[in-house]
Amino acid sequence: MKPRIIILHGEPAGIGPELVAKLLAEPDISELANIVLVGDRHIFELGQKQANTEWPMQEISLNDVRSFDIENYFPLISTNNIQPKDLRIAEISAAGGYASLRNLDIALDITVKGDADAILFGPFNKASLHLAGMEQEDEHRYIANYIKFNGYHSEINMLDELITTRVTSHIALKEVAESIDEKGVIEAIRLANNTLISAGFKHPRIGVAALNPHAGDNGNFGSEEIQILTPAIEKARTLQISVDGPWPSDTVFLKGRDGDLDAVVTMYHDQGQIAMKLMGFERGVTIAAGLPIPIATPAHGTAFDIVGKGVSNLGATRKAFDVLCRMSIPQI
Repeated sequence: MKPRIIILHGEPAGIGPELVAKLLAEPDISELANIVLVGDRHIFELGQKQANTEWPMQEISLNDVRSFDIENYFPLISTNNIQPKDLRIAEISAAGGYASLRNLDIALDITVKGDADAILFGPFNKASLHLAGMEQEDEHRYIANYIKFNGYHSEINMLDELITTRVTSHIALKEVAESIDEKGVIEAIRLANNTLISAGFKHPRIGVAALNPHAGDNGNFGSEEIQILTPAIEKARTLQISVDGPWPSDTVFLKGRDGDLDAVVTMYHDQGQIAMKLMGFERGVTIAAGLPIPIATPAHGTAFDIVGKGVSNLGATRKAFDVLCRMSIPQI
């Protein structure tokens, strides 16, 4: 049985509609998954125009959402959440954020009910989401709040077959050190391990990045490696996780690049993001890991600078789709 994947166009004013149009024009997409689109029809049509491609879609109702396996067209739940007059290409807006959130809500409702297995969305714009009333710091925490999920979850980034997760995320750099504790490090290690297993890795190899220069240099440049990171790594090993470190953050990604690691656990946002985007900005995928629903999106953002130019790179969106196919477990 093929996985059932909902696809959203994301921020209407961004690159998402064009990327979705290019993805659905790929000849093998329908062979790998049964797809239903959720969003505004005119936005999907705009994406096809931007991408200079065309594929058929037909509107269905929420009551018909189980009709995924359709050969001649892509089923569409048309939401009418943004009017054409309110669409401002390559601009932040409350209208764009509202459409993004409401389409996401519908996709979550469908998936929580068991009528879909996974969600792929075109990039959202956080500024637009906040203008539309999102109170959480990002869409991942919005999703957890919406589905009332209270367990540990975090954003994971994937480049080819290497992933990163982090102990802290969207907080000020001055708050990082005081926000790191043994429990958080262990949770980040477990999340990386579980995510890799769900994506088909049998024996994930995980490295932990140090917080301080030269991994603290035996306490000369900070004590977090001695007092927090090393004890956390040792406890994670008792959970039968293959994990090592802490490694200096200016060398640990060389191990990942060279295939010696499957995951790197970092201490803060840019510690991992800079390395991953330098190694392959166009191929990076963001996974909402730890949630009961497989959810992924390209990591590169809404790319307002190239919207409508037809030059978008499909790599990250295609990778996100392929990862969700691997992570999804169809309901039988």
